[in-house]
Amino acid sequence: MFLADCQARLAFDLLANTWNAVVVWSLRHGPRRPGRLREEIGGISTKVLTETLRRLEYNGLVTRHAYAEAPPRVEYELTALGRSLLGPIEAFGEWAFDHADEVMDAQDRRPADPTSTTRHTG
Repeated sequence: MFLADCQARLAFDLLANTWNAVVVWSLRHGPRRPGRLREEIGGISTKVLTETLRRLEYNGLVTRHAYAEAPPRVEYELTALGRSLLGPIEAFGEWAFDHADEVMDAQDRRPADPTSTTRHTG
C-alpha cells in the first residue's frame, strides 16, 4: 500500500511527468542551455521546458547558472541528486525498449477506451 506521504510515491511523482525524466536524461552529459535542450529533446515547447526545468530545480535535481554576459546566458546542470536518478531512468528506458511491443499488443487486444490517453503509436 502506498500512502500519500510515502517516499516511493515521491519518486513515482517525479517520474510521472514524462518531461522530467527526458530533461534529466538530456542533461546527463553536462550543462545545457535551454535552446540546446529543446533541440536535443525535440517536441517540447519553450513553455513546457521552462516549467519542467523550474520543477526539477525546485526538487533539487538541477541547478540553474545565470551568467552576467551580453546577451545573458543561462545553463542548467544536474545536481548530485539529479545524477543519482540517471540509473533508474536508464533501467526504466531499457524495460520500455524490451517490453513496449508487448504492452502495445496487449492494448491492441482490448476494446478502445475513449478515456485513456496512454496508448502510444510509434
